[in-house]
Amino acid sequence: MNKLKIMQEVSMNKNMKLSEHLASPSEAALSHSSKLDGLRLSPHFTLGELTKTNHKTEDQNIPSRVAIENLRNLCENWLEDLRYSYNTLYKSTVAEPAALDRRSLATRSALPLGLSKNGTQEAPLFINSAYRSPEVNKKAGGSPTSNHLTGCAVDIHVSGFEQAIRYASILLDISDGTKRDFDELYIERNSSGSHWIHFAVRPKDNRRKSSLIIAK
Repeated sequence: MNKLKIMQEVSMNKNMKLSEHLASPSEAALSHSSKLDGLRLSPHFTLGELTKTNHKTEDQNIPSRVAIENLRNLCENWLEDLRYSYNTLYKSTVAEPAALDRRSLATRSALPLGLSKNGTQEAPLFINSAYRSPEVNKKAGGSPTSNHLTGCAVDIHVSGFEQAIRYASILLDISDGTKRDFDELYIERNSSGSHWIHFAVRPKDNRRKSSLIIAK
């Protein structure tokens, strides 16, 4: 199947050539990235955010129709609820724009802090990685059976271990409250001390695995 045709489901012009998100994109790549950012999978998340990568590959990290639906499920049924619940429960912890880590935001396509319907400031979720093509996954050092390959997994940026715990707690509450299971919920830390949330949901056969993973 022509991969451009799969984008019809998200209302993209089928003649558009897709381009991945780059850390320092060319003018052409930036134009394509902007168009991807306009393709919303849910009110606060775009296809561009969930397919961006710093790894240059020939396949341009274009997801299949099935992967797009898996990404949409993550956004509509989990990430939107996580974003809303975090802003509702922890209003006092929402960072002012000047307090955000600009280096970490440099390669992100997420929207800046905005206002909710009642005029209060909201903190967005920043996505480190979601869909990965086989080429991108290999360059990222991912598992050959990674849920990222099917668009079922997302790595969520956190400002520290405390925020990671809060995100994980909310996701568990969402699962319990909606009676929907997840496949993986990991708080991960790399060798330099940075934390993130790895969260995965499969269309079926979810294993509800949770763990704290610390790189040596």
